[in-house]
Amino acid sequence: MAPPPPPPDEFGPFGPPLFDDPSARALSRVAVIDIGSNSIRMVVFDGAARSPAYFFNEKVMAGLGAGFAETGRLNPQGKIRAMAAMRRFAQLVKGMGASPVIAIATAAMREAEDGPEFRDEVEAETGIAITIINGEEEARLSAQGVFVGWPDAEGLVCDIGGSSMELARIGGGGTVGTRLTSPLGPLRLQGVKGGKKALATHIREVVTGLGEEVGVHHDRLFLVGGSWRAIARIDMERRGYPLNVLHEYRMSPKQVRETVKFIQKTPVADLRAATGIGESRMSLVPLASLVLKEVVSRLKPKEIAVSSYGIREGVLYEQMPQPLRDRNPLIEACRFAEQKDARQPGFGRALYHFILPLFRSRSAGRLRIVRAACLLHDVNWRAHPDYRHEACFDSATRANLGGLTHEERLFLGLALLHRYKGSHKGTRFDQMNGILSEDEMLQAEVVGRAMRFGAMFSATEPLSHGEMRWFPKRRHLELRLTDDALDLFGEVAQSRFKALVNALSATSEVKRFRGARATG
Repeated sequence: MAPPPPPPDEFGPFGPPLFDDPSARALSRVAVIDIGSNSIRMVVFDGAARSPAYFFNEKVMAGLGAGFAETGRLNPQGKIRAMAAMRRFAQLVKGMGASPVIAIATAAMREAEDGPEFRDEVEAETGIAITIINGEEEARLSAQGVFVGWPDAEGLVCDIGGSSMELARIGGGGTVGTRLTSPLGPLRLQGVKGGKKALATHIREVVTGLGEEVGVHHDRLFLVGGSWRAIARIDMERRGYPLNVLHEYRMSPKQVRETVKFIQKTPVADLRAATGIGESRMSLVPLASLVLKEVVSRLKPKEIAVSSYGIREGVLYEQMPQPLRDRNPLIEACRFAEQKDARQPGFGRALYHFILPLFRSRSAGRLRIVRAACLLHDVNWRAHPDYRHEACFDSATRANLGGLTHEERLFLGLALLHRYKGSHKGTRFDQMNGILSEDEMLQAEVVGRAMRFGAMFSATEPLSHGEMRWFPKRRHLELRLTDDALDLFGEVAQSRFKALVNALSATSEVKRFRGARATG
């Protein structure tokens, strides 16, 4: 009687977990303060550093750059609000034990006549050192923020702030190429004289010049910044898009043009009522939408993707050692969640190898999602049994996870839902019509039912008790059991195995190991 051999590469292409490595734990309380033209935000990152969790996240719409185009100086009321925010942040980071504390200031402080003076005042008052970065450095950090979510991202990053807009070319391996800055922030554009025609001409000329330096026809344009996210939120509302997650939201050039038209003809109050976007942010959206229209028109990207990760995450990325940068953000986050919340940390890896024979023909991208599902399959075990499937679905579709397209996010959520419930009818998944095809929905169900059986079959290492063999051409599933596993394959386990077979539309057979061979 011989159980199946252990998997030859138990961690696969992702390597052993790094979240407990000293190089990763050193990043468990990194505070980043971003002092922009419109807002000041402090984020304290925690936990799985490769896919950052937000221990603390607070934004103050200070408006430092308001009126800069006319005065050349920081807004007086903005300075008062900014100082108050920085005093509060200084107290908070002490209480949290955050280290390091990294504060950066962008366009408003670097270009205003009194910017350096105000920087010195804030440092003297709070003890927080502030680095004023130039536009090219701002573009680089924003591009690195995109890599936090998309390690293999290629294309063009476009980051809009209150007073400036930055562009950066990015390529494989986390490289940042040409970096440019421009005066196309909506606060700056408020000072353009000559009416709508002059404004349109100014934007067009600046964007055309940028295109000559960064090139056109990129496969993907990554949008970073609050104004871009607000426009994406409006696009979701206009289209009736069901998955309310901005990160990795995709738009076509045509959809951007239609949404810009919608914004220009719709009263701001109506846009706010429909989307819940704040007044300060929404006031900049009409001007920002005109910039986006020209960016898409002149630079001609094939696809537009929204990134919730930007300059603050780029600062975190700057602190990461290269081995951590090279890790997959989704898998690292799921490993961390399992270690923190699962009943048996480590079982997800064993479960993955037990059900892997069903999915060997799938792409590496799909296997990554299957692995993520196995790691997350038990993290919501404390939820009430009647709602555990919903908690699992929410943990995938609403969690702050990088490295997921919307289709992958929903596939992961549906697989986890089926881990605890036989049908998605009457669940929140039914509100997500149109994102997954019927075939993808069936594949997600198979993943869920496979996890449901594997988790019930054995409480420790399922491969020490048996293995599954899948013959796709014959649509036949074979379960091979060791002698000591016969009692494990009880009534409930048999029922869940049958449900898996039915989801596969397959025939099945249960066999016993005898030596190195299986007999019926």
